[in-house]
Amino acid sequence: MRRVIRIIERTIDKHGQRLLVPEIDLEGWWTSLDVSEEDVIQLYADHGASEQFHSEFKTDRDIERLPSGKLATNALVLGLSVLAYNILRWIGQNGLPGSKSPKRSKAQRRRIRTVMQEPMYVAARIIKTARTIKISFGRSCRALQAFDAVYRKLAYGQA
Repeated sequence: MRRVIRIIERTIDKHGQRLLVPEIDLEGWWTSLDVSEEDVIQLYADHGASEQFHSEFKTDRDIERLPSGKLATNALVLGLSVLAYNILRWIGQNGLPGSKSPKRSKAQRRRIRTVMQEPMYVAARIIKTARTIKISFGRSCRALQAFDAVYRKLAYGQA
């Protein structure tokens, strides 16, 4: 184990005002990683993204509180939630960023809630005929092309 320390001395605040006494921030991390100090600082400085994914996993999958007092049941719920999260993440990365997908903003990464709202919460009809089962969307469905892109990639391996 080794200790990596970062010291930041600020003489100007975030509004551009000069400080009479410099503000000093001291941060330190215990680590066993075999990388340079700059890499350790960069890895630990980006912990906010990890916290964001953790929060998104809990809130969007509605598992802030686990359903049971039994460890095996909670482990099963977490395992299934991880599977659902990864499937939705895959759909978000392969179906929504295209040029034909519905756009809400220029963001590259979509939250799981957005992935569920765009192609999953769309009204559709399941039509059974003699030999086939079809899914029918409305004429003005914004998510039809994104849904079709995900379906083609899963069913046929096409983009």
